[in-house]
Order: sequence, then structure tokens, then C-alpha cells
Amino acid sequence: MPTEISTKLADSMKINIKIKDKVVTATLIDSKTTQDFISLLPLTLTLEDYARTEKNSDLPKRLSTEDVPPGSDPAVGDIAYYAPWGNLAIYYRDFGYSNGLVILGKTDDGIEALNVPGSVEVTIELVQSQ
Repeated sequence: MPTEISTKLADSMKINIKIKDKVVTATLIDSKTTQDFISLLPLTLTLEDYARTEKNSDLPKRLSTEDVPPGSDPAVGDIAYYAPWGNLAIYYRDFGYSNGLVILGKTDDGIEALNVPGSVEVTIELVQSQ
């Protein structure tokens, strides 16, 4: 039953991004880079504002970039890994194509919680399926 398998995969690839009293949910794409990212969770980071477009932070280690495209064109809500700097980026505004940018997933809702001045502390956790 492909539907059950895809539902299980989707459930296991959900994360919560907790910002103070708000929770932003997101769905991750299944890739080697994403699997590497999930292995770091739970993770508490201070996301700094960058170019009034994204919040980003260094990660504790570099992620795999095996089998990824040379770059990506992120949209609002995209969660990405910027390989040249080794950081996580969450886009709250649209941005253009960037070499070395690997899309990890997309927020399901609540991205406006990141569209605030300055830095924000977040805790990112894998959602455990029932």
C-alpha cells in the first residue's frame, strides 16, 4: 500500500521549530543532506537575521552534499543548508538562485514567526510519529 508507506515517511520527516511560545511545523525532503540534519536533532540554535530575507545559524557539523543539485532558488518558507558556509537557513522572504544551497524542506505554517527584527532562539525537534 504506497499510501501508508508515504504517510509513514512524511510523518517521520516532520519537524517542529519552537520559537518562544510559537511552533512552526515543517516537512523535510528525504535526502542524504536531510538525514544528516535529522541526526543532529534536537538542536537549539540562535538564528541571526541575514539580508532581511532569512534567519540562519552555523550547524555543529557539516552536512553531506552527496547527490545534491549545484544550487537552488529558495522561496518563502524553505529550509535550506548553505554548504559553502555550513549553515542552516530558513527563508521568510523570497530569494534568488544560490550555488551551494540545498533545500531540506518547507515550513507547513507559521513562517511569519521568523519575520521579526534581529536574532531568535529556536529549538528544532523531530516530530515522533504515533
